[in-house]
Parts: sequence; structure tokens; C-alpha cells
Amino acid sequence: MFLTTGSIDKPHVIKGIVNATSHLMLSSETIDAFESIEQLFPDVEEKMKQIATDHNADGIVDIKFNTEVVQLQVAPKFLVVTGYGTMVSLID
Repeated sequence: MFLTTGSIDKPHVIKGIVNATSHLMLSSETIDAFESIEQLFPDVEEKMKQIATDHNADGIVDIKFNTEVVQLQVAPKFLVVTGYGTMVSLID
């Protein structure tokens, strides 16, 4: 399984679009710990890999990530990372 933020120069078949999201709630003690968002990327990547594997894809190309800080009026802040890309199978 490979992941890339670019395209590939090998013949391939598109299997579909994949997306995954992970979040982290910041407690009142860590309300400004925005660097914690970095720990969410590997989780999103693993979720995307699992979905692609379930669809018999060889990899995911053109991956993009979206990061957000969500704050509800009553609740604490949430750090959210969403990743999406195109699942492909290589042609021999």
C-alpha cells in the first residue's frame, strides 16, 4: 500500500475516492496545544489505508489534508484532520 500527495506515472485503474477523519478534544488544561494536531495525521493515514485495502486498491494518490479547530459554545475545542484521495490499482 502506498500513499502519495502527487500522481503516479504508472498505468493504473481508479477504484474510487477515499476519505477519513480523526479528531482530538483539547481539555481546559491543554486548550492551546495546537501542535497536538500532528498526532492525528498517522491515524487518518491508517484509516485511509484500511479502506483502500478493503477495496483491493494498491495505493492512494493525490492525497489532500484539511485541518480544523472546532469550538462549540459550551464544549472545549476539537482538533480535526480529514484526509482524502483517489484509490488506485496498478496495471501490470
